[in-house]
Amino acid sequence: MRPDLADVLAAAQVIAGVADATPLVPSPHMSAICGHDFLLKLENMQPIGAFKLRGALNAVAGVQEAAGVTCCSTGNHGRGVAYAARARGIRAVICMSELVPQAKVDGIRALGAEVCIIGRSQDDAQAEAERLVREEGLTEISPFDDPKVIAGQGTIGLEIMAARPDLEVLLVPLSGGGLAAGVAMAAKAIKPSIRVVGISMDRGAAMHESLRAGRPVEVEEVASLADSLGGGIGLKNRLSFPMCRDLLDEVVLVTEDDIYHAMQVLYYEDRIVAEGACVVGLAAVLTGKVSVAGPTATIVTGRNLDMDMFTRIITGQDVALGDTVIEGKRYGT
Repeated sequence: MRPDLADVLAAAQVIAGVADATPLVPSPHMSAICGHDFLLKLENMQPIGAFKLRGALNAVAGVQEAAGVTCCSTGNHGRGVAYAARARGIRAVICMSELVPQAKVDGIRALGAEVCIIGRSQDDAQAEAERLVREEGLTEISPFDDPKVIAGQGTIGLEIMAARPDLEVLLVPLSGGGLAAGVAMAAKAIKPSIRVVGISMDRGAAMHESLRAGRPVEVEEVASLADSLGGGIGLKNRLSFPMCRDLLDEVVLVTEDDIYHAMQVLYYEDRIVAEGACVVGLAAVLTGKVSVAGPTATIVTGRNLDMDMFTRIITGQDVALGDTVIEGKRYGT
């Protein structure tokens, strides 16, 4: 079941012309800070505004004679599944927790999918997706623990390495591990010496805690600027956990303050609107939590965010995350 480079190459054929060939552009500001080329893979330019379309298209294409598809999602995977299902003309039911921002819920409904909001965690949403499989015959598309999803996300690594074979470091946002596993697998198959670093927020980072424990574990989900990185990895995780364990060279955590500042940097220096999950690679470098010694790339994973909150961040205002308040600071002051 574990996907390999051949599966990534096959996925590239499936998604060709729809979800491939996103730009890889330099960040002059980050390059100056690093002393090396620092590149941004702009997955926020996807038709659904996020990289998740790659894996969803590849997985949904493999569904045969189903009553429809379902998944649990923190937002972007659900959007990808909804898009892919609409293209196939099949039913899609997306299960999400109450923590998912309304902007992501609205985006999924706009693609014609049914949305089920249940509970306060991705585990609750996962339980509902499993019920739909049992009782209504839907096919589940896991957001990360699916070989076709992982292979689809791996096409990002394929494209980055084709464009910059001299790359030394890849900084990958880390959540359930589908992106990190796919990208690391593809990149290391092409260049075994490349260093791949998974990066997440320092509260509720399920893959980090699971890797530290040596097995999949549950974590408490909390509100975060990097909401796309929330949720568990599943206690029965078969693929993304062992792949991240075997392929990631390091896992680094950044704070909400780090993410807040990095969102400002990406906006003011590179003029890019992006989710908090997208900037964890920048945050890790800006805070010195990751040092690089050669050409480096990170993935700007998506743009599906709450614009009111984004405006507060860009204008240096305080942001409330549940019971926590991130104190604002104007950029450059």
